Amino acid sequence: MSAGSGKKKRVVVAGTAFGRIYLDAVASAQGSFTLAGLLARGSDFSRECAERCGAPLYTKVEDIPGDIDIACVVVRSGATGGPGSDIAKALLERGIHVLQEHPVHATEITACMKAAKRGGAAYAVNTLYPNVRPIRQFLAAAEYLRKRQRIQFIDAACNSQVAYPLLDVLGRAAGDLRPWAFSECAPRGDRSSPAAGQPFQSLTATIGGVPVTLRVQNQVHPEDPDNHSLLMHRISLGCDAGVLTLADTHGPVLWNPRLHSPRDATGRLIMSGPGTDRLAVKSTSILGDQDTRSYHDVFARTWPEAVVVALHDLCGDIADPARRVRSGQWALGVSLAWRDLTERIGMPELIRPEAPEPLAVDELRAAARAAVGQAAGSGAR
Repeated sequence: MSAGSGKKKRVVVAGTAFGRIYLDAVASAQGSFTLAGLLARGSDFSRECAERCGAPLYTKVEDIPGDIDIACVVVRSGATGGPGSDIAKALLERGIHVLQEHPVHATEITACMKAAKRGGAAYAVNTLYPNVRPIRQFLAAAEYLRKRQRIQFIDAACNSQVAYPLLDVLGRAAGDLRPWAFSECAPRGDRSSPAAGQPFQSLTATIGGVPVTLRVQNQVHPEDPDNHSLLMHRISLGCDAGVLTLADTHGPVLWNPRLHSPRDATGRLIMSGPGTDRLAVKSTSILGDQDTRSYHDVFARTWPEAVVVALHDLCGDIADPARRVRSGQWALGVSLAWRDLTERIGMPELIRPEAPEPLAVDELRAAARAAVGQAAGSGAR
């Protein structure tokens, strides 16, 4: 289906689990997109979901009408034991443009790209997180640094469940994915080993020619895989001028200018006065949004906004077929890098912890302030 640039794109969303984020995305961008249907198995939940959205529910791919412009396939791919890629291929063969939620194996991406070519359609894999607002701010700042100075290192940490999009983010931050390489990962060790009980596996890497240190919490709760991550994404990128840090997937973005002080004739550091203007800047600055959002807002706004960005990117590929090969090759590179990484870290350790106990942020603030008060009382500064 050829989607004209001057009209709203008619969108079908396949899947009503994480697909709910896509439904919210389409609803939030009604100037560009309109929901034309849901594709699901026909459970009570999916029927209720379709009723709430005021859209028809399809239970078979072949029932989707031919006037659909875009299908968002938010069904597990073969990488996680689902039929998502088969659904994507069937739609692409019919000329329906497809945005497929990650992760997707490289062989599946290749098959989908071939189906897209046969159907004259655009195909893209959505890794979501590169389009999350704070990460877009991080990547914009990284590009600014990259144009002015050489990136000397990247230090990153993630849970294995979100390692796929982390590699997408790191490739963009470095300026390219290729060349990439991953070192062997240290063994977890037996109970008597110093490695025993370590939640993270550590390895070194090169991404886009940039040295990378990487820590992966390679653990998963088999009955609750979307929970129990100690963190999602944390990235620091260093250059001569300082260190750019993404404190969390959802922000904030921090800048730490490098501490560098001139010396006087005796070799002592000059800490103030003429020639020390660079010492007058804040040791840490928040770039981009000064306030982070609650997780309610992450679900309701941040993630749907990221999907809208991905949909607009797909529309760019629809309008300009020359872009489609580049998009496909990038998606293929991310998947291949993910394959190489997962080969190094191996299968995740199965864990079954209890639900984590939340702590009140006001109490944490009080503890931090009390330390300052105690230091002031003792005369320390």
